[in-house]
Amino acid sequence: MKGLLDSNDMAERDPYSVLGVSKSSSDAEIKRSFRKKARQFHPDRNPDDAAAEAKFKEVQAAYDKIGSAELRREFDQKQQMANMFGGGGSPFGARGGNPFGGGGMEDMLGQMFGGGGMRGGARQRNPATQERRPKGADINVGIDITMDEAKEGGKFPFTFKRFKKNGNDMETKTTTLKINVSAGASHGQIKRLKGQGHDHPQGDTGDVLVTIRIDAGEGTYWEDGILVQEVFTPYSTLLLGGKIKVILPSGKSGNLSVAANTQIGDRRRMAGAGFDGGDLDLEFVLQETEQLTKQQLKALKALQESGL
Repeated sequence: MKGLLDSNDMAERDPYSVLGVSKSSSDAEIKRSFRKKARQFHPDRNPDDAAAEAKFKEVQAAYDKIGSAELRREFDQKQQMANMFGGGGSPFGARGGNPFGGGGMEDMLGQMFGGGGMRGGARQRNPATQERRPKGADINVGIDITMDEAKEGGKFPFTFKRFKKNGNDMETKTTTLKINVSAGASHGQIKRLKGQGHDHPQGDTGDVLVTIRIDAGEGTYWEDGILVQEVFTPYSTLLLGGKIKVILPSGKSGNLSVAANTQIGDRRRMAGAGFDGGDLDLEFVLQETEQLTKQQLKALKALQESGL
């Protein structure tokens, strides 16, 4: 079990929060968010700014934990194990050659499976649960698919680690399975694979809960089941109003009217324009400019002098 848990990993700030993504975000969305934040806080753009440099390092450290499918899987499973056992270190309190520590199998079962320990070879059960067999813990995993794959459906592989019985011992085993995703699957949908989770030394095997994560694509993300698309808008258009060209997820394009005094973060909902006929929220974000022309710089200085 060594290597599954690391208390130092759990003590640091959650990398998902640092990168501004949710645990249901796709791997591609995590990568895009990292690029955006790394660019925002990069020392080259923020010279002599200690706060920005610290933020840049924090963003990089977070990405080093969940920046690839393999790293993310390892981190998520460490978190699951830490939640099961209430902290880092060996999940069984192992010392020396005994994988179950001083408390033996009974303590291990009490921590990992909520009871079902053994004394003198006989299973100890609460009288209130005499008819219930103990069960191994469930395992939560995620798979990333594209919008086209979600629309068409299919079978998709995923890999995870689990506790398996090996005689009287428990060992970790890397397992690869395939899950059948029906056509028209939704983002965040959870499918249960029974009997594929952690083994219980004296009971039934837990389940695997697979969360389907649909990659929304560049400049687009999911929020509470709604597809949100960022609309990069010049500052002048936000203040004065106007029109801006928008390309929808369907590939259709058109001119979107922007009301005067639109604020960054304001949204416009378009019914039926999202994924598979769902709604779409268009979110106004500020269009950044890398270099200003002489005319733009002159205009900005005039605005600055006017107090705007």
